[in-house]
Amino acid sequence: MAVIECHSRLLYLEFTHSQRQETLHRCLLNAFCFFQGTPAEIVHDNMITAVIERDGSLIRFNESFLEFLRPFKITPKACNVRKANEKGKIENSIKYIRNNFIPLRSFTDLKDVKPQADHWRDHVANQRIHNTTGEKPDCRFKQDAMRPLPELLPDCRDTAIVKVHSDFSIRFDCNNYTVPPWTIGKKVVAKGDNQTITVYYKDKPIAVHDRSWHRRQRIELAGHREDAEKQIHRKWHSNEVAALISLGQEAKVYLERLAETRQSFKKHVRKIFALKCEYGVYSLIAAIKRASSVNAYGAQYIENILYQDMTPERNHPPVRLKKEYLNRICLEEPILAEYDTFIIKRKKRS
Repeated sequence: MAVIECHSRLLYLEFTHSQRQETLHRCLLNAFCFFQGTPAEIVHDNMITAVIERDGSLIRFNESFLEFLRPFKITPKACNVRKANEKGKIENSIKYIRNNFIPLRSFTDLKDVKPQADHWRDHVANQRIHNTTGEKPDCRFKQDAMRPLPELLPDCRDTAIVKVHSDFSIRFDCNNYTVPPWTIGKKVVAKGDNQTITVYYKDKPIAVHDRSWHRRQRIELAGHREDAEKQIHRKWHSNEVAALISLGQEAKVYLERLAETRQSFKKHVRKIFALKCEYGVYSLIAAIKRASSVNAYGAQYIENILYQDMTPERNHPPVRLKKEYLNRICLEEPILAEYDTFIIKRKKRS
């Protein structure tokens, strides 16, 4: 849970599943949008997402945190260690939320808790008579005390560069999200906030999913499944595939195994078909059998086998010297076992 409070005690709260760097930035940005402005200074705890190292008054701030605050021109101010009075206001707000919002409520996920928290914040927390100020936080809040938001707001979504698997999906946050099948094997960028996951290819969005906070789930769009089935249909009904399947069961099974790999099926089929025209049907079938026996699936393996089988062995004659009598010298073949015996005896003596 992220809690942000401005000078007038106006409250903003947001529930999250994570304490990662991007999550902190996203919560702060949402709070700035809620307040419709930014403060000149922000007081925060010594969490690792804000403070990397501290030695008394010497503070080494998190570079990502400073980079986020830079466009807003906000000065960070870390609370002193063991100075509870400096962060007492925000801790009192957290206690207030725990004692007044959470009890007797039930919610299943972030989508469920967010509207409840927003309604309670706007109609209860910020409309109550505050014990310290004696005023309603909403009425006490002065918009002109805030600085305007910059025109370009930073992108605070969780970001990952991922590769599209053969099942036309990407891995993000321990879940699989589908993308258009034509991106298989390509690298894409996935960006997620609390609600959605957007996948980009070359800066263009190609898929949008509702974000799942479960694990080991496959989130699939019906259009992606339909496109994949159409692609498989086109892939298996080309003239090259039909010609290779007609060669027999070995060729059919080989193509099925080839399709299960992450290689370009169309490209390899074209190459194998060209090898059939170059080396002949019988040589190709023999090469397919050999490649299948060692689970080598790809046109490059078939081509290598055909090249080796069709290339004749070259027996190079011995080197001929200018002086003929030297060419007539014959030496006995050495017996390597005698060298082994000599080495063993030498080791025993030493």
